[in-house]
Amino acid sequence: MTNADQSPINRDNSLGSPSANLPSALQSEVETLRTEIESLKAEKSQLLAQQLRSLETVCERLAQANITDLEERQRALQMSVEQLERRQERVQAEMKRSFAGVSQDIAIRVQGFKDYLVASLQDLVTTAEQLDLPMTSPDGVGSPGFRADPQEPSPRSRTAEPMAAPEPQFSQQSFQSETRQIRKLINQFTQEPDYYGPPWKLRRTFEAIHAERVEQWFLKFGGRGALPSLPSRLQNILVASAIISILRNLYGHRVRTLILANTPERLGDWRRGLQDCLGVGRGDFGPERGVMLFESADSLSQKAERLISEDCLPFILMDDVEGGVSLALLQYPFWLVFAPENQPRRDRGGFDWFE
Repeated sequence: MTNADQSPINRDNSLGSPSANLPSALQSEVETLRTEIESLKAEKSQLLAQQLRSLETVCERLAQANITDLEERQRALQMSVEQLERRQERVQAEMKRSFAGVSQDIAIRVQGFKDYLVASLQDLVTTAEQLDLPMTSPDGVGSPGFRADPQEPSPRSRTAEPMAAPEPQFSQQSFQSETRQIRKLINQFTQEPDYYGPPWKLRRTFEAIHAERVEQWFLKFGGRGALPSLPSRLQNILVASAIISILRNLYGHRVRTLILANTPERLGDWRRGLQDCLGVGRGDFGPERGVMLFESADSLSQKAERLISEDCLPFILMDDVEGGVSLALLQYPFWLVFAPENQPRRDRGGFDWFE
């Protein structure tokens, strides 16, 4: 056999060898890899979907648990609020029924009725004293032409006024006869303050420094002298209010308080302070009332002269007189000057007892 006859056979053998089948194997492997990749992608998608669903489930559970907790807290708070409201209603009802809740209202009503009775009795006594009745003989026939002595007080007036107001003593030993009574009143102001007392009685808390100033003015100065000004005008008003209350207790309605200040603002402070300390009203301030306010020393002096002529006792108060004291004001029975401080008084924005 020749080489030419054997060449077709050799070509057929070369086509059937493994080297000839190599591309198809690679192709099958590629297909396998692609299939695996698709399956992995599908598994990944499934895993992600499962994880997402589990996360959503966990979040829903947490949210529901938080909502439930908040709802329980809300219910607990509502129950607490309802309990507090019921307790508040019970307390208010008890306060309305108890003495502590109505004590102030009762005190105000009782004091108002007392003032009404006192005023009515005073009017009755005044009317009885003005009646001009003839004297009656033992047989019941009046004696014509003979009338009661107007200077002799009637039995009714003696009953209404068991003791006449004493005259003040204007000497170096002034107030010595009333020392025990003055000290008793000062101790009462400091130890047993009466916040619902009658008008013209001190109604504020009284400290030892205030009591010392009041006792010094009465027992050392004899009702005529100057006191060092306290850190605030309101404390000066408190001291002056205690003095007015004691003078009213000693001499009754004959005492008239005349206040001298150089500005309307200061006079307004004195009016409000006396109203708060002594329980007096606006009706007690005026030209013919218990307290009079002045910006001029001359006007005050003229009013004091008229009061003395009417058998009244003027008590002159001078507030932080920076330009000196008028000598004409030092001749009257009672006067008090608050000496100004070396340092200027600090301004205050409002009316406050706790400065």
